[in-house]
Amino acid sequence: MKVRQDAWSHEDDVLLAETVLKHIKEGSTQLRAFDEVGDELNRTSAACGFRWNAVVRNRYMKQIAEAKKERKERKRAASYSYYPQMRPMWAPQPTMERVNQSLDSEMSLESVIDYLQGMMHNSSQTSALQLENDRLTKENKELEIRNQELERELKKMKQDNSIIEEDYQSLIQIMNRARRMAILEDEESLSTASFKMDKNGNLEKLAK
Repeated sequence: MKVRQDAWSHEDDVLLAETVLKHIKEGSTQLRAFDEVGDELNRTSAACGFRWNAVVRNRYMKQIAEAKKERKERKRAASYSYYPQMRPMWAPQPTMERVNQSLDSEMSLESVIDYLQGMMHNSSQTSALQLENDRLTKENKELEIRNQELERELKKMKQDNSIIEEDYQSLIQIMNRARRMAILEDEESLSTASFKMDKNGNLEKLAK
C-alpha cells in the first residue's frame, strides 16, 4: 500500500517532471506517468497528479511545449508511414512498430485530460465569480435599504426644521409686537404726563 506522505524533495520533482515529459513525447497519458512515478516513489497516483498540477508543471512549461511538438512530429511521421500515399520521398519505410505507435497516439487521452482540466479551472473561476456576484448583490441591497432609511431621516429632519422655523418666526413677530406696544405706551405716557419745577430747577412728574 502506498502510504508515503512526507514532503517532496527536489529529486522527486525532477523524477516526476522527466517521467511526465517522457510520456508526453511518446504519446502516452499523464495518468500513466503519475502511476509510474507513484510506483517509483511509493506514493499514490492522485498525490503525483496533484504535485504536478500544483507545483511542478509551471516550472516546465517550455519543456512541455517542446515535448508536445516532438509528439506531433512523431504522429506526423507515423501517419506518413501508415498512409503511403501521404508519405514524402524522404520518409522512412513503414514498420509494424510505427503503425502500432500511430494507433496508440490516436487513442491518447492527454488532450481529453487537458480539456477536462481546463473545464475544471473554468468551473472554479465561474463559481468564484458567482460567489462574488452574490456578495455584491447582497451588499447593494443592504446599501439600498440604508439609503432609504437615510432618506426618511432626512425628510423628517426637514419637517422638524420647518416647524422650528415657523415657531421662530412666530416668536419674532410676538417680540416685535410687544416691543411696539411698549414704545407706544411710553410715548403715550410721556405725552399725557404733567411736570412741575421744584425749587432747585428740576422737572418733577406729577401723579395723575
